[in-house]
Amino acid sequence: MTPSDSESLLERAYLDAVEQVGDTDELRARILDAAYEQFCRMGIRRSTMEDVARRAKVSRITVYRRFATKDALVEHVVRREFRRYFDRFLIDIERAGTAADRVVLGFVSSLRAIRSNPLIGGLITAEPDLLVPSMIADGGQTLATVRQFVAGQLRHEQRAGHVSADLDTDLVAEMMVRISASFLATPSHVIDLDDDAQLAAVARQFLVPMLRPARSESRDVTG
Repeated sequence: MTPSDSESLLERAYLDAVEQVGDTDELRARILDAAYEQFCRMGIRRSTMEDVARRAKVSRITVYRRFATKDALVEHVVRREFRRYFDRFLIDIERAGTAADRVVLGFVSSLRAIRSNPLIGGLITAEPDLLVPSMIADGGQTLATVRQFVAGQLRHEQRAGHVSADLDTDLVAEMMVRISASFLATPSHVIDLDDDAQLAAVARQFLVPMLRPARSESRDVTG
């Protein structure tokens, strides 16, 4: 399952979320809904385009007119789920009062949202060779996309005066994303990834200090 052009799945989903792109094709959305349900119930390998067509109550030809191949259909279903993740992330961090709280909440929210997603979480657990290669075997493009997203949030904190202007937002975002990705890709025997309180404690101990450059400290973080 590989993107059909130079953009990664997450990059497309990220742009959709930022630009608030909607799906105005009702039939296309109906097929995607059916594919999502089918993939969650039976897995991707065991599902066919005919299965999706039957669940969507349309002909197989109709499905192929919207999605030329099964890989293309899978790509768009997964992309939509990541779009929902970005949407949820942006909503969740609005509840936090400080930059430090937003880092903690964002970390916990991200792991919970992806791990609990019936499709994405299920793929990571049951069919990782279908999803993980499209996320990590792209020359670092997917991780770069998430880093761009996180760095953008950190720069927003800088403009608001919540973190130091000296903060290297790209470097901090890179470290935060790689830590999060490692937990998603490899189960931990030390940290219970289903325990939000434990994840929050980890974020406060190891991620929040990244908001403090060596030369200056932010009132928002230390207050």
